[in-house]
Amino acid sequence: MTGPANTTGRIVVITGAAGGIGSRLVDRFLANGDRVVASDALPEALAQWRSGYPDDAELVTAAADVASEEDCRSVATIARERFGRVDVLVNCAGYFPFTPFEEMTADGWRRILDVNLTGPFLMTQAVLPLMRDQGWGRVVNFGSGSVYDGTRGQAHYVSAKAGLVGFTRTAARELGRYGITVNLVTPGLTVTKAVRDSFPQEILEAQRLGRALQRDQEPEDLVGPVLFLASPDADFVTGQTLNVDGGKFFT
Repeated sequence: MTGPANTTGRIVVITGAAGGIGSRLVDRFLANGDRVVASDALPEALAQWRSGYPDDAELVTAAADVASEEDCRSVATIARERFGRVDVLVNCAGYFPFTPFEEMTADGWRRILDVNLTGPFLMTQAVLPLMRDQGWGRVVNFGSGSVYDGTRGQAHYVSAKAGLVGFTRTAARELGRYGITVNLVTPGLTVTKAVRDSFPQEILEAQRLGRALQRDQEPEDLVGPVLFLASPDADFVTGQTLNVDGGKFFT
């Protein structure tokens, strides 16, 4: 069986859906006529976020910790029971605290890797049967531009996101026989509400000045690239890293 030959009416699973980037992705897929299974870690926050959409929106929520194999399987079960398949998976959930290297603990290191690297593996594995059975699927992982220059205080996070490069390339090779593509988007520092509230202005200014396009990177800047990778237009694109950072200069 072949999957969607068009760019509407797809079943889309998005992790980290209630976050600044995830919310914009949900909005765009819904506006496109797709149906969305939106996952995020905190049930109360997810329910409050869902209340901002009309009751009749083609939007189903599923609270899940992506580091939990059981939770990931639960999300896949909800998608199967409600829609019968999954066409697109966007692994957008992330966790990026700052901890000086000398103060990192083994438990803290493992938690960051669990969310940012193990999570995409678990979620991809959970929905794989729902893509494989129809012979078509799109997996879009969210990495980070920090893998290119490193970020002080984020050795755990940068390491996890670097691992996603290898995961993406290998999964693309293994799943290609099922008509499934796997790609990676690496954003620059994206000014979500969490970033705006926690990052010093001088860091945001330095980011702006270090780009060819000298402005803040907004969540909306990532929507188009994801929609492209999720579409039939990207049928022959797999195992690739699409860097979306406004043309950052690395020195």
